[in-house]
Amino acid sequence: MALLAAAGEILPMPAAGVFADTGDEASESYEWLDRLTGLLPFPVIRSQYCRLSDHLRDSLHTEIPTFVRKADGVVAMGKRQCTRDWKLREIAKAVRKFTGTVGKRVEPGTFCQWIGISLDEVYRAKESREAATVHRFPLLEKRMSRHDCERWLNIRGYNVPKSACVYCPFRSRSQWRQSKAKGGDEWGLILKVSNILATAGEYLTKDCLPIEQVDFQGDDAGQIDLFKNECEGMCGV
Repeated sequence: MALLAAAGEILPMPAAGVFADTGDEASESYEWLDRLTGLLPFPVIRSQYCRLSDHLRDSLHTEIPTFVRKADGVVAMGKRQCTRDWKLREIAKAVRKFTGTVGKRVEPGTFCQWIGISLDEVYRAKESREAATVHRFPLLEKRMSRHDCERWLNIRGYNVPKSACVYCPFRSRSQWRQSKAKGGDEWGLILKVSNILATAGEYLTKDCLPIEQVDFQGDDAGQIDLFKNECEGMCGV
């Protein structure tokens, strides 16, 4: 969506882009963000409250939607707060700071926020919860599906990684396998988060086991699909 705007295919030109950073994205995402920033004719604001993995259980509910096994053996997924607390709020704060309106009253509809929801996920398009902000969905206006977006990027040589925390429970078994094979700091962070959660009986996969005990072989049958379950479309720029 940002590149479409830079190419003049979405108008008017945005005043700025906002990347709400949890501090726990994959290295590929940060590398892409650095490259993208250099390609755009408008600034990209990086807004970060603090690192999410250091504050997973600061409130009553764990910030990310973890898996738990109930007394009757049924596996359920917990409440999701990370999008609201670490994406939406940071974006709103960044907009206020950028426009010099922190602590000031602004008229309803003052800010127009673009959200990259494509045609095949139209059910995710929602009105803004902030009176000062209206949502715009440029990809819906252009009738662009996910495939259309990928084709547009591929033709121009852009390889865009999925934006999400490395330990996000909305991952396929193949994605977990890739992270484990990659190892390094990313897998170390996943192990750290898994251990923190396990002390409270919460887990990153439906196996309800510490991540180092999970067998990631096999297909993704029954695994939650991030694309279809991401409720706000805010994991990204």
